[in-house]
Amino acid sequence: MATERSLILLKPDCVQKKLCGEVIKRFENAGFTIRGIKMLRLTDALLAEHYSHIADRPFFPEIVAFMQSSPVVGLVLEGEGVVGKIRDMLGPTNSKEAAPGTIRGDFGGDMMVNVCHASDSPENGEIEVKRFFGADEIFDY
Repeated sequence: MATERSLILLKPDCVQKKLCGEVIKRFENAGFTIRGIKMLRLTDALLAEHYSHIADRPFFPEIVAFMQSSPVVGLVLEGEGVVGKIRDMLGPTNSKEAAPGTIRGDFGGDMMVNVCHASDSPENGEIEVKRFFGADEIFDY
């Protein structure tokens, strides 16, 4: 298995419910390495780029409003096969379908209010990391 990177966005529901520490702890306990972390407010332009695949859908304004309802916490996680492992830890996008013990099953609400965004492939992980983090914000130690 190859070393990969994934972007994680701890969404507004995660931040507002003060679950960031618990979610990050789960990722660290799984053996992933944090290479970058920061809190940020998402702009219209950044959200339009990040969600370009659904920007023409009628529900897109709701996503923007939700993602801008509070700051989010962005992380760059690295590890062997990290993308698939994180997605297994999160559970399905729709939190109502996520099993107990998964992050979304334990803390999520629905399809949008689902605690975290995570990259869906190693290739998108690299693209998303570069979208949200500058080279000087990613650390090797």
